[in-house]
Amino acid sequence: MCALRFMKYCLVYYCRPHDRVTLKDMKSDWHACLDNKVGFKGFAVPKEQQDKVVKFDFNGQPAELKHGSVVIAAITSCTNTSNPSVMLGAALVAKKACELGLEVKPWVKTSLAPGSGVVTKYLLKSGLQEYFNKQGFHLVGYGCTTCIGNSGELHESVSAAITENDVVAAAVLSGNRNFEGRVHPLTRANYLASPPLVVAYALAGTVDIDFEKEPIGVGKDGKEVFFRDIWPTTEEIAEVVQSSVLPDMFKSTYEAITKGNPMWNELPVPEASLYSWDSNSTYIHEPPYFKDMTMSPPGPHAVKNAYCLLNFGDSITTDHISPAGSIHRDSPAAKYLLERGVDRKDFNSYGSRRGNDEVMARGTFANIRIVNKFLGGEVGPKTIHVPTGEKLSVFDAATKYKSEGHDTIILAGAEYGSGSSRDWAAKGPMLLGVKAVISKSFERIHRSNLVGMGIIPLCFKAGEDADSLGLTGHERYTINLPTDVSEIRPGQDVTITTDNDKSFTCILRFDTEVELAYYNHGGILPYVIRNMAAAQN
Repeated sequence: MCALRFMKYCLVYYCRPHDRVTLKDMKSDWHACLDNKVGFKGFAVPKEQQDKVVKFDFNGQPAELKHGSVVIAAITSCTNTSNPSVMLGAALVAKKACELGLEVKPWVKTSLAPGSGVVTKYLLKSGLQEYFNKQGFHLVGYGCTTCIGNSGELHESVSAAITENDVVAAAVLSGNRNFEGRVHPLTRANYLASPPLVVAYALAGTVDIDFEKEPIGVGKDGKEVFFRDIWPTTEEIAEVVQSSVLPDMFKSTYEAITKGNPMWNELPVPEASLYSWDSNSTYIHEPPYFKDMTMSPPGPHAVKNAYCLLNFGDSITTDHISPAGSIHRDSPAAKYLLERGVDRKDFNSYGSRRGNDEVMARGTFANIRIVNKFLGGEVGPKTIHVPTGEKLSVFDAATKYKSEGHDTIILAGAEYGSGSSRDWAAKGPMLLGVKAVISKSFERIHRSNLVGMGIIPLCFKAGEDADSLGLTGHERYTINLPTDVSEIRPGQDVTITTDNDKSFTCILRFDTEVELAYYNHGGILPYVIRNMAAAQN
């Protein structure tokens, strides 16, 4: 199948690569999502409300939203925005739409953020940037924008229409991350697509459309315009690539890449060999990973009478776990910043503050779309402090457990840790005091990263999970691991007991001897430091 046909027929995903939705199935898949219970790809919208239309005023002109309305359309990320064929193909879609009289609705937030400055040069050379601009896809920068949650705010009238009417709004982006709560707090449905499809969905204004059968809009001649009318041929794309993508563009862009730029070059650089921590900085903070570290490994840590911090079902991703995207105005991270004199307008994003462990610990499990069984059907970054029954933010509950001297664990379903927001998805839980995660299965890299931060990964036996074992998460858990690391083997069975006399067996997911060494040292970071010190001696 040629690249153009692949872009056309196969590049609509929801969250994970194995959740690909083919274009011909998009409309039916969307309606299934509306019907499904709240959770992964589920919005539980009652049948009688699925077709409701919300009318509102947008800068003095009438506007409307429905479930599935596209409010963000972004060509973003390094993943495919350095590919001349797809970028010029997207621009040709914009051009054909302009010529036929189609326009993206003004309340759809559009943006263009290529992965390389070369893209701007060949778009200008081809004359196609003009058509991107006419459809609202103006250049906003290079690299990660919407993909990492940096789309910026929606227009206040759009935000109000969504929140006041509980609209399941959509974002379509050409990035490589679209997990819940990451792209934008108000877009509950987020789809990945090739750049040409991003433009097509922006023009349609909805994901609730069958491109094969339904028109995208009405052209200036009053006739219906279909997807096939604006989709460029392989030959059209090849012709513009041949004439507009020139070797000198790459040479001129990258020959000065190591020279920096004036703003970067003018930054003051201290001459000391060690970094001087600024106690007033809210961006960079000395982390506690080596606090009170001794040169002798601490050995296995007992997990006794631990409380369950969070009780999850299936498909909890690293974007549910890791701080990502914007900092919610009512979150523990926001409170921390406000207490240090940071205005709301200067909160920036979690990604920009990833060097401050205080911010990131507060942002762990702060995803506004997270589903915690403790809260019944409620969605959001809260949990129950089991001893008191208080409903608290996850950070506040974890802090309370730590102050009381209690360890915590996490219960989870299948595919725990899918996704690729890697490091803080493991560092954050460790800073919250989580000592173990018991799940049906792990994404392989996240499991390894948990070990690297000294957290014990355990899997339920085949056919078992928290529900089948009658675990509610209100129990206290003791993990019966040997206290001598030499008696622990990768993949061994481990008995877990609770304070209400339940007992079940899990598989210990230390998968290699090296991982056992990390665990013995309290994690990979102290392991590395101790080995470096030993080598120097």
